[in-house]
Amino acid sequence: MTPVPDRHLFGPGPSNPYPAATSALAAPLLGHLDPIFLDIMDSACDGLRSVFGTNNRRTLPLSATGSAGMEAAFVNLVHPGDVVVVGVNGLFGQRMVEVATRCGAEVVAVEHEWGTPIDPDRIAAAHPNPAIIAVVHAETSTGVRSDLAAIAAVKGDALLVADTVTSIAGIELRCDDWGVDVAYAGTQKCLGVAPGLAPFTINERAFARRVVDPRSWYLDLGLLGGYVGEAGRSKQRTYHHTAPTALVASLEAALDVILSEGLEQVWARHGEAGTILQDGLQEMGLELFAAEGHRLPELTTVTVPDGVDSAAVRSYLLQRHNLEIGAGAGESAATVWRIGLMGHNARPDRALLVLAALQDALANA
Repeated sequence: MTPVPDRHLFGPGPSNPYPAATSALAAPLLGHLDPIFLDIMDSACDGLRSVFGTNNRRTLPLSATGSAGMEAAFVNLVHPGDVVVVGVNGLFGQRMVEVATRCGAEVVAVEHEWGTPIDPDRIAAAHPNPAIIAVVHAETSTGVRSDLAAIAAVKGDALLVADTVTSIAGIELRCDDWGVDVAYAGTQKCLGVAPGLAPFTINERAFARRVVDPRSWYLDLGLLGGYVGEAGRSKQRTYHHTAPTALVASLEAALDVILSEGLEQVWARHGEAGTILQDGLQEMGLELFAAEGHRLPELTTVTVPDGVDSAAVRSYLLQRHNLEIGAGAGESAATVWRIGLMGHNARPDRALLVLAALQDALANA
């Protein structure tokens, strides 16, 4: 058996899980139709409604990673020839373009400079009558937050699909209040759970417009509703697939931690840790990559100084301090570092640890 070190996971994800989430993985395994497990699943769905900021009946953890959440959104909503406007300000906006195109959409990509937020006015002007508008709330590749409420205000009759993989349980997210029709996420970031589930929510308006028989059987929301989300506690469940029961139990445990602390308090904790890190980086003379006023507290992007070998610094941190930070993405792969303080890691002492270790690495790598 390969020995596994206890890493400090301060990259763009996965992050170190909440201890309660890790403990839940060691609980006795239950079957996916066991009544006790179904109670756990229902509790997890309730918790997801809280962190998504929604009352949507169809809110559930898909049995796959966050990228499958993206795929589920488009495969269930895009009819051949539908116009889909996608705000692109980073890697994950680009992925939206690719997935929507594969589903047969006529995609209108609204390109933005990486490191800047999505401009609602440009989205509104991109097409007079799109079927779908899709944006990334917290762009993981650049550390930028876009204003979902402002984008929703210009959507007209279009459905608004939001990638909330890095924002959920880290910054303010209010799907119902803001007018988000569909949102998907991942568990491995601010939710503080191991990767493997894709929290997903869809409102009645969007579900009524869905593709009735989508090309993906596994991600067919109509079929999934008979097992979880739509069925509710009082109805007979219909078998769809073998759910990853241990991961769902781990998600329930993490959601209990988050909601017991208080969601707004959790947002504030992420904000405090991010401010300490970003202020400290700038005091070290480093330049932050994301546009000021739109920076994510949970995921900080910093420009690699001239003459510094990005990979060498990251390797030093891993070998010397057992600490992981991420490289940049796309064209900025070698020129940006991505530092995550998410979930259980969103604490002042973790921010100070990163700063001390990075200072040492810059001096000695």
